[in-house]
Amino acid sequence: MESSRSKVSTVESKDQWDDLVNKAKEQGTPIVAHFGATWCVTSFVMNPFFEELASEYADVMFVNVDVDEVKEVASMMGVKAMPTFLVLKDGIVADKMVGANKDELRKRVEKFTQPTGANMA
Repeated sequence: MESSRSKVSTVESKDQWDDLVNKAKEQGTPIVAHFGATWCVTSFVMNPFFEELASEYADVMFVNVDVDEVKEVASMMGVKAMPTFLVLKDGIVADKMVGANKDELRKRVEKFTQPTGANMA
């Protein structure tokens, strides 16, 4: 039953994007943003994996941005190819990955999450 509710937010306006970024900054939560388009096959292929990551990393905010629907945000963030994944920390782009590489995306998300009790030196 639970799987019917997505853990990934869809950004539908610049105002919503700004609100999400501000909320994440206040909470100290990193954002992983997937910039894609409905016509982009590789973006579409990454969607189930992106949902899976969102389920695994509860301390990270995951958002989808359709570059055709929210051109202003895509332009503002310098997105020129799909899919592009951005990791924002404190409202600033901390990492950027262009392309559909699941293993690499997972590694990049892991860099910005706090492992619970594992490998803490």
